[in-house]
Amino acid sequence: MSEPFPSAAPHLRHLFELLADDAPAEALGAVLSTARADGVPAGELAEVERATATALRIRGALRQHRRRELQLTALFDTAGDLAASRDLDDVLKAIVRRARMLLGTDTAYLTLPDEEAGDTYMRVTDGSVSLLFQRLRLELGEGLGGLVAQTASPYATPDYRTDERFHHTRNINAGVLDEGLVAILGVPLLLGSSRGGTGKVIGVLFAADRAPRVFSPDEVALLCSLAAHAAIAIDTARALADTTSALAELAEANAELAEANASVRAHSAAMRRAEESHDRLTDLVLRGRDVKDVAAAVAALLDSPLTIHDPGGRPLAAVRPDGTGFAADSMDAGWLAEAAEESRTGARAVHREGRVVCAVLAGQELLAGLVLHRSRPLDDSDRRLFERSSVVTGLLLLLRRTVAETENRIRGELIADLLTDPARDPAGLVERGRRLGIDLDRPHLLLVAETGARERLAPAAMRYLFGGEIHGVSAEHAGAVVLLIEADGSGPAAGAVARSAAAQLGQLAQAPVTVAATGPARGARELAAAYAEAARCLRAMRVLGRTGEGACVDELGFLGVVLGNGQDVGGFVSAALGPLLEYDAQRGTHLVRTLGAYFGAGGSLIRAKDELHVHVNTVVQRLDRIQVLLGRDWNEPDRALELQLALRLHLLSGRSSAER
Repeated sequence: MSEPFPSAAPHLRHLFELLADDAPAEALGAVLSTARADGVPAGELAEVERATATALRIRGALRQHRRRELQLTALFDTAGDLAASRDLDDVLKAIVRRARMLLGTDTAYLTLPDEEAGDTYMRVTDGSVSLLFQRLRLELGEGLGGLVAQTASPYATPDYRTDERFHHTRNINAGVLDEGLVAILGVPLLLGSSRGGTGKVIGVLFAADRAPRVFSPDEVALLCSLAAHAAIAIDTARALADTTSALAELAEANAELAEANASVRAHSAAMRRAEESHDRLTDLVLRGRDVKDVAAAVAALLDSPLTIHDPGGRPLAAVRPDGTGFAADSMDAGWLAEAAEESRTGARAVHREGRVVCAVLAGQELLAGLVLHRSRPLDDSDRRLFERSSVVTGLLLLLRRTVAETENRIRGELIADLLTDPARDPAGLVERGRRLGIDLDRPHLLLVAETGARERLAPAAMRYLFGGEIHGVSAEHAGAVVLLIEADGSGPAAGAVARSAAAQLGQLAQAPVTVAATGPARGARELAAAYAEAARCLRAMRVLGRTGEGACVDELGFLGVVLGNGQDVGGFVSAALGPLLEYDAQRGTHLVRTLGAYFGAGGSLIRAKDELHVHVNTVVQRLDRIQVLLGRDWNEPDRALELQLALRLHLLSGRSSAER
């Protein structure tokens, strides 16, 4: 009796065990080789192969989740340190340590200027092993940090040793070489404004690796947020030190300067109010509140209505001083951009046209604009509170974006599986969607978008879904971006949604975006079929030259379906009408126009001659010539349909303008 074939079940169980133990990818991949060596049948071996691929994706997603959790925890811990500690050294050490942990670099450090010595020195380091590097002092303008301080802008280099953008000196090169640093990212600590109208650089925060590395825009933005916290900590410590010094001096002259005492008490009260206000805003971050809660707190503290707008002018929050919300109109994006640029350049809030505007930044990226609706300007303490609230708002928006990107990435994997193989496990796809907050049994519109600037389309789709009132998810698939948007009976039709999405995505991506829409559809199979229909519609729009527009299949009609199959339109027209087109071009006749009029009149010679404004005999003569050129079967049903379609395509392409 022959031995039974080995089963795949033990190997599948082994995959789960390895996944639970967080085994390396090599161990997961080795399961397939083991199953093949054990003689598992081909059918079950394919299941092991698919299960291995799924396990590798799950492992990657889990590792990504853990990294995101560590980043968010580090940001929250930093905000907590600012709220709980008044010791500047402790706060700066925590910020540098968390900068290193947040970006996963080998080292992190912070430099501050020494105004007495006229140079810059290492204030805090984390992960450094070189005493020479820790004692390094730099002249103004030297190295990467000197360029960051001069331009008040972040700079990154994948290999500092060979980067000629920076002023290399023997002193700096020796310290960097002794520490073994290669890739370096530096961001400025900005505070207030200088005489030149730009933010005053009070230090530089660095993250560095001992191997070549390219820092992403998100990593630059996160390090800028930590730098903003460090600047606040330094500013607060200096302000408290100044206040303490002033109080000590005024206490000695208390008997002679009674009026000065009142001024000191007022100043101390203002400082306490600013400190309490900052603690209140920081507490909102620690408790995981939203930008609307920050808006409510700031509106109450400054006793003025406050609105928060995204870079396109759309309102994100609108709150009165009593905490009640109100419906805010979209703000002119040009006006907001000008005010935000003035605020960014001056590193302070600006008063314009009865409103106070402060830019919410992540590095050089404009995340939003805070707009305080009041005619009178803010005093110094209130202005500082308003400006600090923009830092907290920026942190919340970055956290919100990070969470949204992670969730959308996981949901995007569901969309990819849905469009790739919906028949394999439709019930499983619906259940996965339900766990991710996507009810595939509800009606959805399916949009497919494409643009020449492909690298900017996916982030634009994220901001499109993130910033408005549209509920949906996006994913990259087959060279385009697919958006799944919840639909209801009262919402706009697919064509209207496609046109609106094309306009907004084009603005966000700064390039023409073509969008095809279909639906509503529900369930795995219907949504997969809807994607195929939208893809055909997109191909049709591409052939018709409707780049940068939005439409649905119903709006393109039969020609859209035909063109969507990617046929050679020019070749088809030439094959069908070539003899007539050539004859008309050589002799100046109107055979193509006559054929179109004849078909348009339903084969009636009388109606055709009226359309052409010629005698009926002229029509007969032209049709005889058409028969000579095209053959005796030109008016047979199949040939006539082909000729009518060619005439329509010829008319649509604009090449028949001479005959008209």
